[in-house]
Amino acid sequence: MKIGEKLQKLLNKKYEPNQMRSQKFERYDISFKTDQDGNPVVLFIGVAGRDGRINGNRFVRVMIRNSEGEIIKDHWDAKGKV
Repeated sequence: MKIGEKLQKLLNKKYEPNQMRSQKFERYDISFKTDQDGNPVVLFIGVAGRDGRINGNRFVRVMIRNSEGEIIKDHWDAKGKV
């Protein structure tokens, strides 16, 4: 599975820091965890079970910054099924 343009646009927004957020995205349930700056860094996408856990795929965001704090690289790595 690949992160599409619409989902990428949603994940590029800032959210509350250090929170786990769950919502519906098109036909999928998604949950993502934010870092101390409010950037989503871990994404679960698939179908939520009765207990709220996602059965699907896990992605981890890689953000590389320079010494001034500017983002040099920003991409999502697929980490497999959950």
